[in-house]
Amino acid sequence: MPALRLGYKASAEQFHPQRLLNLAVAAEEAGFDSVWTSDHFQPWRHHDGHAPNALTWLGAATQATKHVILGTSVLTPSFRYNPAIVAQAFATLSCLAEDRVILGVGTGESLNEVPVGIDWPEQSERFARLKEATQLIQQLWRTERLDFQGDYYRVHTATIYDRPLRPIPVYIAASGPAAARLAGRIGDGMICTSGKGAELYTDTLLPALNEGAVKAGRDALGMDKMIEMKVSFDPDVEQAKEDTKVWAALALSADQKVSVHDALEMEELARQAEPIAHTRWLVSGDVDEHIEQVKTYIDYGFTHLVFHFPGEDQEAEIARYGELILPRLRERFA
Repeated sequence: MPALRLGYKASAEQFHPQRLLNLAVAAEEAGFDSVWTSDHFQPWRHHDGHAPNALTWLGAATQATKHVILGTSVLTPSFRYNPAIVAQAFATLSCLAEDRVILGVGTGESLNEVPVGIDWPEQSERFARLKEATQLIQQLWRTERLDFQGDYYRVHTATIYDRPLRPIPVYIAASGPAAARLAGRIGDGMICTSGKGAELYTDTLLPALNEGAVKAGRDALGMDKMIEMKVSFDPDVEQAKEDTKVWAALALSADQKVSVHDALEMEELARQAEPIAHTRWLVSGDVDEHIEQVKTYIDYGFTHLVFHFPGEDQEAEIARYGELILPRLRERFA
């Protein structure tokens, strides 16, 4: 089983790219093992929202950091990007970061694709595109002069000329069993998010990951099981609860989030969800209580916890976690 890793979510929808880069450096200095960023063309809110280009930002992060793992949680390689360009970009990033890069992929959201002219397909097609795109990317990393003819993508005598020494891990985002099985079959890890009920993790996602791995003759035990931990930890518990309102969109249903393509419309839906925003977060002002909250997900079987803080003062939250939480988690669970 992989050793427990503790990461930081660099919230690209919340902060200017330069500040986000500074936060990634601060997280590394505070003792986080990894830094992950989302890849959005538009954020979930129009006012005070941000959406830096993930590939450009990660290039800067490879040079600003020294040892943390860098990844996308997540990028969609199926619409705005040609999968071959994703393969080329991440090969370059991994060369720059000396094999510290992970490609996290998902089926996408209309919010990021429809505004650039994409006709948004049904989930079955989005899933098929993700599977084919991921397989093409993996083949491009290990094959020279590749010919590939798929249902959605094709390349002719294609070569990625600058590749890292070690294969780049691919983690697949899963909110249901089909994507989890796909992660088990062809991925190196799975990504999901916290706060959705124990049954989703213990009865659906983790068993499906194992099922997919077994069918492909692989060992799921060695796969990284990553989860974005939505945590709001502050000695002032009322402030911790208030901070979650900026991410009220997380309390919306998956159907609502995936089909909205206007940032203003998403912002209004999120405003209506503000009274229940805290329900998607682990909210606490007490160290011992918070450790127990996090422990729940370690007990489920997750091996890579990436902490997403909602507050504006990320520097304080990073420092607080580095001093009070990370050492306790490592001492108890490493």
